[in-house]
Amino acid sequence: MKLSFTEENYLKTIFHLNHSPDENVSTNAISEVLNTKAASVTDMLKKLSDKKLVNYEKYQGVTLTKDGEKQAITVIRKHRLWEVFLVEKLNFKWDEVHEIAEELEHICSEKLINRLDEFLEFPKKDPHGDPIPDKNGVLKSQELLPVSKLKVGDKGIISGVREHSVEFLKYLEKTGLILGECLSITEIITFDSSVMVRVKNHQQMISREVAKNLLIAL
Repeated sequence: MKLSFTEENYLKTIFHLNHSPDENVSTNAISEVLNTKAASVTDMLKKLSDKKLVNYEKYQGVTLTKDGEKQAITVIRKHRLWEVFLVEKLNFKWDEVHEIAEELEHICSEKLINRLDEFLEFPKKDPHGDPIPDKNGVLKSQELLPVSKLKVGDKGIISGVREHSVEFLKYLEKTGLILGECLSITEIITFDSSVMVRVKNHQQMISREVAKNLLIAL
């Protein structure tokens, strides 16, 4: 099925917002992520419903159909493979690739994407630690926890991020909070939920917002 860039972006957004199979995604949540008016979201959801890509009822939110989920996972697969290519082969930094991959993810050629996957030796994760779906659309979940959910004494490997903004990734790079580093919790400040962490024998304080968006594999 040939979809427009906008339709693909909606499906991808719904997929990311839908945290459980029984959970409907609200039009307001989609509107906020895509920075568009709620009325425009409603119009698009009706179009996607007509194409049997979403289950939509007014005031009840939306979920993806099986076909809609397949389309969303395909877009996500392309996005994450292009990010790997940009970082590993063209030497972009991890904070530079998201917007470029947002454009490249709409390339339709399945043959090209499968060859890109093979060329990259079938990577399992993108530069931000997110899992890459395989060519059959299988997206393996990963057991990651935000630093904000950990307790004093807990430690693990920095393995992903929830926030992909350039500013956040540059902050992590500057402070050494990068993928693959071992992180341990040494103190939690009750007043504002900021967290003292140790990385490479160096202690630093991170804010509650950073702690919510930095993911750890225990």
